[in-house]
Amino acid sequence: MSNQPAPESNPTNASNPAPPDPTSKRSAKTRQMLGMKGADVKETSIWKIRLQLMKPITWIPLIWGVVCGAAASGNYEWKLEHILIAAACMLMSGPLLAGYTQTINDFYDRDLDAINEPYRPIPSGAISVPQVVTQILVLLLAGIGVAYGLDVWANHEFPTITVLALGGSFLSYIYSAPPLKLKKNGWLGNYALGASYIALPWWAGQALFGTIDAKIMIITLIYSLAGLGIAIVNDFKSVEGDRQLGLKSLPVMFGVGTAAWICVLMIDVFQLGIAGYLLSIHQNLYAVILILLVIPQITFQDMYFLRNPLENDVKYQASAQPFLVLGMLVTALAIGHQVI
Repeated sequence: MSNQPAPESNPTNASNPAPPDPTSKRSAKTRQMLGMKGADVKETSIWKIRLQLMKPITWIPLIWGVVCGAAASGNYEWKLEHILIAAACMLMSGPLLAGYTQTINDFYDRDLDAINEPYRPIPSGAISVPQVVTQILVLLLAGIGVAYGLDVWANHEFPTITVLALGGSFLSYIYSAPPLKLKKNGWLGNYALGASYIALPWWAGQALFGTIDAKIMIITLIYSLAGLGIAIVNDFKSVEGDRQLGLKSLPVMFGVGTAAWICVLMIDVFQLGIAGYLLSIHQNLYAVILILLVIPQITFQDMYFLRNPLENDVKYQASAQPFLVLGMLVTALAIGHQVI
């Protein structure tokens, strides 16, 4: 038997695991709190858990939709009163009613999340079902209460914003809850989601400072078809769970590759259609700007999403979606300019 020196201990072996990377842990915590894909830590604070259920990352497009509606009204002024009342409308659309939507979606998706995202608060047991139900009711009632207050401020004879809040809340319920559960149908569910994120907050912002008519409703509902494409992006992270539970998301129905093409075509074609509308009303500069904003979207679609939608969905959203939301504002400014 040879007397060779014992090998040096390997810090990466099972008995001496490498110390956790604090940067990765912070990143996971951030993703968890924002409700993003890739979280892998368990929070213990009940208030942070409640915030996680509300998915703050999803508030941004609704807040932006209010901004677009205010711009399209042609009546928004940069004065303290308008700033505060717009902020109240953003609170209604984002943290309150979008928070309600995300919480009720997690409540009815707890079996699906147990497969796709077991770290989510409900399947992980971090929060009880009665606590979740209480959160749903508080957010819903608070959102409707703020909507009514906005109608009072705007001196609406018909409570337009309250009706929008009630309608959007009902749409959120049937999107997530049986027996309708619109999200079971990839086309109908994703369009409902796209309209909720683009048309509804836009209408609220425009009704707050001006009026909404059939024309603006049609334009924003068409724009919501581009939002349908954005909604499809979210289906790629849950394709396995959707398949197991029989949900007919587009990646399940058509396959990952075809669904990715449907997604990007919906986003690009309907934005270019809106650019064509702006040309038809002689808002040529805004139309050209909108077309130029579509070009980097197409670039990122080719770089990330079409090559590997399962791995690059978050990276694609981070790189391309800013151009979509900027395009929404360009459209709103064009409409507001025409009103003036």
